[in-house]
Amino acid sequence: MLKSKTFVKKTRSGGVMKIVREHYLRDDIWCGSEGCTECKQESTVLQRDACIESNLCSSPHYLILDTNVVLHQIDVLEDPVIRNVIILQTVLQEVRHRSAPIYKRLKDIIHEKEKHFYTFTNEHHRETFIEREPGESTNDRNDRAVRVATKWYSQHLKTSKSDPDGLTVVLLTNDHAGKQKAEESGLLVYKCEEYIKSLIANPELLDRLALSCDDKNEMTGSKVLFPEHLPLSKIQAGIKSGSFLQGTFRASRDNYLEATVFVQGEGEDGSEILIQGLQNLNRAVYQDVVAVQLLPRDQWVAPSSVVLQDEGKAKDDDAEEEEEEKALKISAAEAARKPTGKVVGIIKRNWRPFCGMLNVSQIKESTRHLFTPADRRIPRIRIETRQASMLAGQRIMVAIDGWPKHSRYPNGHFVRSLGSAGDKDTEQEVLLLEHDVPHQAFSQAVLSFLPKMPWAITPEDMVRREDLRHLTVCSVDPPGCTDIDDALHCRELDNGNLEVGVHIADVSHFIRPGNALDKEAANRGTTVYLCGKRIDMVPELLSSNLCSLRSNVDRLAFSCIWEMNQEAEILKTRFTKSVINSGASLTYAEAQMRIDDTTKSDDITTSLRGLNKLAKILKRKRIEKGALTLSSLEVRFHIDSETHDPIDLQTKELMETNSMVEEFMLLANISVAQKIYDEFPDCAMLRKHPAPPPSNYDILLKASKSKNVEIHTDSAKALADSLDVAKLDGFPYFNTLLRILATRCMMQAVYFCSGMDSDFHHYGLASPIYTHFTSPIRRYADIIVHRLLAVAIGADSTYPDLMDKHKQSALSNNLNYRHKMSQYAQRASVAFHTQLFFKSRGILNEEGFILFVRKNAIIVLIPKFGLEGTVFFDTKDKVAPSLVFDEEGPTLKVEHHTFSIFDKVKVTISLDDSNIQHQKIRMALIDPVIPGVSVPAPDVEPQAKKPKLDR
Repeated sequence: MLKSKTFVKKTRSGGVMKIVREHYLRDDIWCGSEGCTECKQESTVLQRDACIESNLCSSPHYLILDTNVVLHQIDVLEDPVIRNVIILQTVLQEVRHRSAPIYKRLKDIIHEKEKHFYTFTNEHHRETFIEREPGESTNDRNDRAVRVATKWYSQHLKTSKSDPDGLTVVLLTNDHAGKQKAEESGLLVYKCEEYIKSLIANPELLDRLALSCDDKNEMTGSKVLFPEHLPLSKIQAGIKSGSFLQGTFRASRDNYLEATVFVQGEGEDGSEILIQGLQNLNRAVYQDVVAVQLLPRDQWVAPSSVVLQDEGKAKDDDAEEEEEEKALKISAAEAARKPTGKVVGIIKRNWRPFCGMLNVSQIKESTRHLFTPADRRIPRIRIETRQASMLAGQRIMVAIDGWPKHSRYPNGHFVRSLGSAGDKDTEQEVLLLEHDVPHQAFSQAVLSFLPKMPWAITPEDMVRREDLRHLTVCSVDPPGCTDIDDALHCRELDNGNLEVGVHIADVSHFIRPGNALDKEAANRGTTVYLCGKRIDMVPELLSSNLCSLRSNVDRLAFSCIWEMNQEAEILKTRFTKSVINSGASLTYAEAQMRIDDTTKSDDITTSLRGLNKLAKILKRKRIEKGALTLSSLEVRFHIDSETHDPIDLQTKELMETNSMVEEFMLLANISVAQKIYDEFPDCAMLRKHPAPPPSNYDILLKASKSKNVEIHTDSAKALADSLDVAKLDGFPYFNTLLRILATRCMMQAVYFCSGMDSDFHHYGLASPIYTHFTSPIRRYADIIVHRLLAVAIGADSTYPDLMDKHKQSALSNNLNYRHKMSQYAQRASVAFHTQLFFKSRGILNEEGFILFVRKNAIIVLIPKFGLEGTVFFDTKDKVAPSLVFDEEGPTLKVEHHTFSIFDKVKVTISLDDSNIQHQKIRMALIDPVIPGVSVPAPDVEPQAKKPKLDR
């Protein structure tokens, strides 16, 4: 059956266009119920034996949900107890339109066979499709469609033989008016909360219920604590008129009474508005999109230099913040003020489930408790749970339901438990969830696109490729590396020049555009390397086997080959799909030993020496152009093979071979960037590194000035040159400290689409153009670059999305987000393993250097461990010493001693595990000795455990 609508639409040129919309209706759509003879279906999803037992309806029943139940109670729906559910097409479409994350979760539930969720296409069924009536809103029409489909199901099951014992259909809704209309239509309907409370065999489901508006009011007091949020219509009018600004809310990690709102501006970077104090923060949560009103200039303040220590105790009203708010206001007059504002409304909430721990209420038999998130930028959340005693000491997940103006904290509900706090697996799960790292096992749909084993290179592959198996190729990587992306070769040509090749795993041969494997890799964006664990971007069969350029096996590669003279000048460049056979998989140390061992002269060693010699010339030329050599301390853990605990911690040592590999990877990336941009100026995926705004260098300039050293920051070359000559007699570590500080001043490098930007420059590398080509096993950007290069050299065909600059730009944004979150997750993993390392070592004494000076603390770097920690001078359990902070220095005078950046200090390091969720490395001053502040050094320093062999 066909329904069609005809209407006319005016065109831009003033003409009229006739549009016909056709809607097909059928009468052979299955109901999905077991034993139904009416539908003549081949398979069933809804099982009568697996129906939920509810004391509201004694007979077996299926559930139909309205859209609001799906949107607000998805945590309940994911529970294994909830099964035999009919998801109407109307609801599925509305959820897709209103929330992409919940739509994905719903689709995942539908795919779980044991859940028995059935999608019924009511919009194409002859008896359940309804037209929108004149004057009826889309929302009301959809609610009516849900009721019509529910009625049809009830009657259909009665007439079909699947209902010998009174199989019924129950409609669940969150809407009071909708419930009334359903009852008037003779339907069996319940409020979602009412139904869940009736499942007496599963009381734990009550904790997962999102609070309704009525519950929210019950849980809050009557005193109004926050200003009312403006309605969206007023906000939009205010933004249009310029009286409000729209931006992203960024809460401070160090100070819960302070935040900034990033407003996308005319320029590259936009601007930041400072928000201080609970009233002005007005219930905004980290990453919300908010409307801000600027305060008058005389009310502008400066960012606070105070680090507010979190004592881990829950505050239950607003009185306890008064002292801290005063401290913020006192500091405001001390320095240049910044544009300051207040949040007047929320444009878009960016809430997600948060990991953390429960603060069990001291009130006996109370079901209301406060939850403290692991992320310090998220406020505590008030939840209702009957499992508090069981959840104490557990890491749990909680979702926010709302934040009424009467409540000091947002209200939320329990989602699930993750395991015991402090347990390695639990903590790893927390850091992956908190940094939004996709880490679930690869689905069958994804795995189905992997090559069938045993796999071998076919004659068809060889026809399209250059056979380079005769070349002496080898790879150089960190120890234990199994995902080997790149290999190198260097040989002398008959004309006296050198041929140098960078050979990269041809991952794009195995991952074809648009299939499930490709979509999963695009979503993950990058491989995430945690201490002792790797979260792969692509399945292990590819990452550690078929794509990994292991030694002595034939592998498919994408090669970038140059002809160079002895001065490393490029004479010719070519790109080719190839087949290689690596002669050796070496570590950096093994490659270095070969280069240094004068008794060796085999082909691989000769090739490495040639590469090393050219790399030194390339590096020198790069630095002459103004490339920066910055510094950051990376640590390496030696992990016990049995307990997986860290047994040794040291900063990574870089060798010449690290630099050798790096130089050729940089060169390949630059060569490929130029090629794909020349061929596809509108849709090349490139990488840029913006120059920092001058204000970013303030701390570096202050630090160098305090030691009477001059640093120039007007260009990358000026900065590089002045860093090269910045030395202090008797202070060999000074230059490294300056470079560490300079690294902190830098902007983030980002992917972008060439057709959507005009600034391509890579500041750190001093290169006018750059991309990522050399790591396609672990970065999705490189796969896109491989596809572009393959099309450019005629080795593969194109596809629409590759040439769509808007889609490439959206993809770049996701890759930038995934890359950033991966870095944060890696840092969190290092921090957790550092805590484990110090847990068994008691108190250690170490020398360090001051990196930053704050109003009430100094931040100290311990080079030996690559560790940073804060020494506080105003701990609450002691009388505070006399503190005088000078913003200009910056210096902090404590009693009679003045601390400046880069001063050498001696501290004790220990693990403070008094707050199990926010365990931290505690540092206390030993030297210089300040009465009432310095702690005596321990008499006996505990011996570190003797490391086992790193097997």
